[in-house]
Amino acid sequence: MNGIPTRAPAAGTATGPAGEPSDRPGPCEAPGATATPDGPGRLPLADRAEVRAWSAAFLRAESRRLALTFALFAAALVASLIGPRLLGHLVESVKSGTTAGRVDVLALAFVAILAGHAFLARAARTQATLLGERVLARTRETFVSRVLGLPLSEVEAVGTGDLLSRATTDADRLNEGIRQAVPRIALAAVTLVFTFAAILLTSPLLALGLLAGVPFAALSTWWYRPRATRAYELLLAQEADVLAVTHETARGAATASALGLGPRQVRRHAAAVDRVVRTRQRTTWLQTIWFPSLDLATMVPMALTLLIGGLAYQRGEVGLAELTAVVLYVQALGEPLNDLLTWTDELQIGNAALRRILGVERLPREAPRPPAATDGHSIRLEAVGFGYGPGRDALTGIDLDIRAGERLVVVGASGAGKSTLGKLLAGVHHATRGTVRIGGADVTTLPVEQLRREIVLVTQEQHVFTGTVRDNLLLAQGTQQSADACLTATDAPLWRALESVLLADWARSLPNGLDSEIGPGAAPVSPSHAQQLALARLLLSNPFALVLDEATALLDSTASRRVERSLAALIEGRTVISIVHRLDSVRDADRIAVMDGGRIVELGSHEALLAADGAYASLWRSWTPAGTRNRSTH
Repeated sequence: MNGIPTRAPAAGTATGPAGEPSDRPGPCEAPGATATPDGPGRLPLADRAEVRAWSAAFLRAESRRLALTFALFAAALVASLIGPRLLGHLVESVKSGTTAGRVDVLALAFVAILAGHAFLARAARTQATLLGERVLARTRETFVSRVLGLPLSEVEAVGTGDLLSRATTDADRLNEGIRQAVPRIALAAVTLVFTFAAILLTSPLLALGLLAGVPFAALSTWWYRPRATRAYELLLAQEADVLAVTHETARGAATASALGLGPRQVRRHAAAVDRVVRTRQRTTWLQTIWFPSLDLATMVPMALTLLIGGLAYQRGEVGLAELTAVVLYVQALGEPLNDLLTWTDELQIGNAALRRILGVERLPREAPRPPAATDGHSIRLEAVGFGYGPGRDALTGIDLDIRAGERLVVVGASGAGKSTLGKLLAGVHHATRGTVRIGGADVTTLPVEQLRREIVLVTQEQHVFTGTVRDNLLLAQGTQQSADACLTATDAPLWRALESVLLADWARSLPNGLDSEIGPGAAPVSPSHAQQLALARLLLSNPFALVLDEATALLDSTASRRVERSLAALIEGRTVISIVHRLDSVRDADRIAVMDGGRIVELGSHEALLAADGAYASLWRSWTPAGTRNRSTH
């Protein structure tokens, strides 16, 4: 009853964990292919209008904290500007002659200003950090909520790598941009304005030297900015590719090893990393031109100020106090100027990350629908076809009536369309041609909540969520409110479900029984136990119809038959569509559908299909070698 996980294709071919090619063709990326930020199969990017709307909402929501943060930064800035002025007066006083007491007072005032500046700067950075963490938490919560609202077919289409990258790496970069870049840019901009104003007030003549630095800063930034923006967007997309290949390889390790595809996966990963390295090299090359230009934007004005100031001092046009203060002010311009431009560069990365995060909003949502009236729980497919894209048909011309309470087994060779059929029945995918009806109502008109009550898909790919055994079982209740209600009730239904799937002894062996922590970082759960846990959730969800896509494939034959026998009594009266490769229990089915090439080529009982001596009879003979064809399948 967990969400349908995305298959992890190995070396460009989508396969299930047991090595069977899935019905959906996997993308095969050519070595050296260049990723594009908004290319086919990739999540979209938000446009500038969406980024501006988000920024405006952020400013409204955090206006008070932003005001406090900027006020603290401004106070720290004022304190930092008073220091050079005091130092200039101190130098002038020493030159012109003064008392030791006056020097001590000026020195103590200078130290107090430095201490006040340090305190205010620390308080400002603390507020900026709190602001960034609040935004990070809200952004991640919104992102996860949005992803959970996506149609399952959309999640499968885009894959998990890009989603994981946007939820983790991109969110962290956005946090860094808000927590560091925004206040630092604001502080740097205000510092530059205040410092320039202080220079003008101190000596308008010496302020002329500042003009020499403008061309170096302006022209280099004008050249650098658009090139860096494109490079950063490409870099984030390529880093998502690396994460996708890593995730895919880890999940499909058994398949890759079984098929000897390990070296090819290594090459794919190396190619993805190589593209990231090349893009990083390009951004570094851009910076090797930009950063020296920024240094010149402060060094040249400093040299001119000293030259003009020396000549002006000799001619008596400026005093030593003014010259000292202006030199210190010009020297102080270097840090805020570099901060303004380099943190603006960091903000560009945050902007690219924000565009990726907000791009999820462009994906189609599960439209809210009113409950649809049904006349029962029968399932009917009428001229159904489905394709993963132009020229990629997985199902064609499927006509099938499944009676309420019937047990239908779907068999066929790998890639015949069995899993795709199961996903159509469960509403994960919607037919591109024809209709799928449950109780007479088109699946596409049923609200998600009603569809999940009608029919549930369980595959061999299951996920154990971090938490207790009880938490994992109560996921079947659907909402936290109902889950909390179950927590106060008896545990008997949970234990009955575990007994039915032969998992009760395992749960009792854990230190705290149902309250034992399992999953990553806690008690490990084997793939077979994860599958049994999913089946227990299925029983607790109590749907009218079940689609079991190799739901016991990770169990050995003996355990699989025992679990199926235990489930049989509990699913009595429910519609069950079992997609199988092992033919151990096909005799128990009311009917068997044989698929080949995306079509149902045979349909009937076990005995009738054997008598027809067609595709099913061939499968049965290959499953039951000579001399054992009459063996018991129970």
